Amino acid sequence: MNTKELQYKRLIREYDLKRTAKTQASLKRTTEVYKKIPQIEAIDKELSQTGINLVRQMLNKSKTGSTLEDFHKHSDDLLLTKKMLLVEAGFPPDYLEIQYDCPICKDTGFVGNKTCTCFKQGLIDMAYEQSNLKNILSLENFSNFNIEYYSKEEFEGQPYSPYHNMSLIYQICVGFIEKFDFEKRNLLFYGSAGLGKTFLCNCIAKELLDKGYTVLYLTAPQLFKLFDEARFHREDLGDDSKDILETLRNTDLLIIDDLGTESSNAPSISEFFDVLNARYLNQLSTIISTNLAPNEWSNYYSDRIISRIFGNYTTLKFYGQDIRLLKKYSQK
Repeated sequence: MNTKELQYKRLIREYDLKRTAKTQASLKRTTEVYKKIPQIEAIDKELSQTGINLVRQMLNKSKTGSTLEDFHKHSDDLLLTKKMLLVEAGFPPDYLEIQYDCPICKDTGFVGNKTCTCFKQGLIDMAYEQSNLKNILSLENFSNFNIEYYSKEEFEGQPYSPYHNMSLIYQICVGFIEKFDFEKRNLLFYGSAGLGKTFLCNCIAKELLDKGYTVLYLTAPQLFKLFDEARFHREDLGDDSKDILETLRNTDLLIIDDLGTESSNAPSISEFFDVLNARYLNQLSTIISTNLAPNEWSNYYSDRIISRIFGNYTTLKFYGQDIRLLKKYSQK
């Protein structure tokens, strides 16, 4: 079962539990009102009996034209009396009604055979929760991306200015998002710290999460620590860690940030390759960011990892002045 199917199943279960809780709360309020206002219990019994009598008449093929009209009038009168009694006793007029979170679908998640907007939003919220990015994305997104921090001056040893280079990277990232549904690509962001690699990862993540895709973000230290814990202490892993391990191989987008900063060993490096390879075979997108230059990779990773990444990822070099420092000093 893939990540989307697991999220869908989990959300259906949450809706079931929600409706059950709402129904129980309504029954509790009804018991409270019956004790305080016995007339309302009598009205509810009369409404129920009137409805039963109407159905019997219809089944007996009696003339129901006037009976149906009389039933509606009598029911409306009883319901109005019921609301007046509630208000006189200090209750809201809708106190006995089930208080649905979504009045459109009545907390079923569906309107007819179509998913309700609340259910669609629930899936997005769940994807945000699982992505590990829920809070940061309110700040790090394309709305807050400012290319003016990048210099338009020539940069030593590079064919373009940092500004021009970032313009090209930005366009590739936008294309990555726009074509995500039918063109599965992988991106490798590399360059010195503070140049916006993580920021752009988060920008892409937010856009795809808002479109309903599943995204998982992990720093390299988090990922490799998870590999080690699963290998040595699998029985002690929490549910969140188990979910992440399952999600690694089937989430729509996996983001691995700061590769090269992890504490690694041969088994974890092998597991890292297995994840990359599984995602490649399943045609799922991955974005990796790193401070490592291409000629440094052989000091950390096996030839098959280097081949898999540099053979199947679009490599994008970030360069220029440290943007974090520029932002810090511009705010003073």
